[in-house]
Formats: sequence, structure tokens, C-alpha cells
Amino acid sequence: MTNEYETIRFEMDGRTARVTLARPAVRNAFNEVLIAELLAVFDEIEAEEDARVVVLTGEGAAFCAGADLSWMGKMRDYSFEENLADSLELAKLMRRIYEFPLPTIAAVNGFTIGGGNGLVAACDIAVAADTAIFSLSEVKLGLVPACIGPYVIKRIGERAARELFLTGERIKADRAKAEGLVNEVTTPDCLMDRVDGYVKLLLSSGPAALGVSKELIRNVPSMDLDEAGRYTAEMIARLRISDEAQEGMAAFFEKRRPDWNS
Repeated sequence: MTNEYETIRFEMDGRTARVTLARPAVRNAFNEVLIAELLAVFDEIEAEEDARVVVLTGEGAAFCAGADLSWMGKMRDYSFEENLADSLELAKLMRRIYEFPLPTIAAVNGFTIGGGNGLVAACDIAVAADTAIFSLSEVKLGLVPACIGPYVIKRIGERAARELFLTGERIKADRAKAEGLVNEVTTPDCLMDRVDGYVKLLLSSGPAALGVSKELIRNVPSMDLDEAGRYTAEMIARLRISDEAQEGMAAFFEKRRPDWNS
């Protein structure tokens, strides 16, 4: 039984957790409720024994249009301490998605403005409709893409961030792919089919191995070679004796599917 949410929809589709931002009247823009509910739903998904992959998308013509204008209006009257508490929740959400133990896929169905790009960047894989438009437009309001910045910069690198953060330019999906923000661009009609293709690939892989792969990607870039050598050697040694790897290797030699892919 899933929780009831006001700003999102959540369903388990077999082993796939599907989360839809459901504020189409405001292009699925963030407010404090949406942030809190996304944090709650990722906790719920982690507790789901059958969940293996997460797909995040938006309802209607937008993926996520960044901050809700009425919410931003309230923040104009917040103190520094109130603004800090509010911003820390958004930072917490971005990190939660980025470090989530299950693979995450953003199905970018439309407009993706400001903080919406953080959701895309925090996911492991992003597929965009060719009609999607992206913009890191915070500077147009005298702001910056702060809480989402660490994740967007990881995705697109400093060169592209210097241009897109500073200009706030609107770019099409093909440019977003060229800059590394999304992995693939397809037609709107084919968007979910392509996402489900990635889901199928992920479900064919060892669940624990996927989670450890995400740890490897996060941790190794900050290590020197001596530290990385020990870390990765211990990682593979532990995995080789795990039940999952033993089953995976047995299935390979016996020319059958492993039990997680049956």
C-alpha cells in the first residue's frame, strides 16, 4: 500500500517504481510540499522489497519548471535562517536522488527550467523528448543554480556550466545531449518506450552490483591511485564471494538466466 501524495503520483509497475510530478497547472514547479513529498516517496521506494529501478517524469507539457512563483514570492519575505532551512531541503532532495541505491531514470517529457535540471542531473540516466527545452535561468532573477549546481556540473562539466549558468540560455534537447545533460533524445511518442528499454537492461543486471557500481562512480574520482587500488580490490573481492555474484557466474557457465532476471 503506497502513501497518498498531493503533488506527485507513485505506483509500482512490477519491479519499476514510477514517480510522476503532478502539478501540471504550474508545469510541475517545485514548492515546499513537492520537495517534501519527493523525499518521502524515495524513502517509500527504498522500503519496497520489489523495487529495482526508479523512473521520474512529469505530467503534461513540462518535466519541471523549477521554483513555483508563489513559493518564490513567499521566500522574498523570509529571513536568512528561513531561506537557509528551505534551501537545505532542496539540497537534501538532490543528494538523496544522486545517492539513491537503485538506478534512477529521468524521462524528460517537456520544459525543464532551473531546478528541474537538478532532478535530471541527479538521476543516473536521462532520456528526453526532442520537444523538451532546458534552461538554467536563475541568473535572470538575480539568483544562481546553487543547490542543483554540484549535480549539474558533474553532468555537464565546467566548460558547459560556465556558459549555461551565466547566460541562462534556453537550449533544445539535442544541445542538452551534446553537453551531457541527457543521454538520449527521442520523439515524445517513443519516450517511455526508450525509458523502458533502459529499465529492461537494468533489470537484467545484478541488483546489488548496480548499487555498488553507483558507489564506485561516486567515490573513485576523489581518490588517489593508491587509495583507489585498495578500495576497488576489496570491492571486487567482496563481490566475488557474494551470493549474487556466485549466482551470476553459475548462470553464465550454465548458460541460463540468473535468478534476478528470470
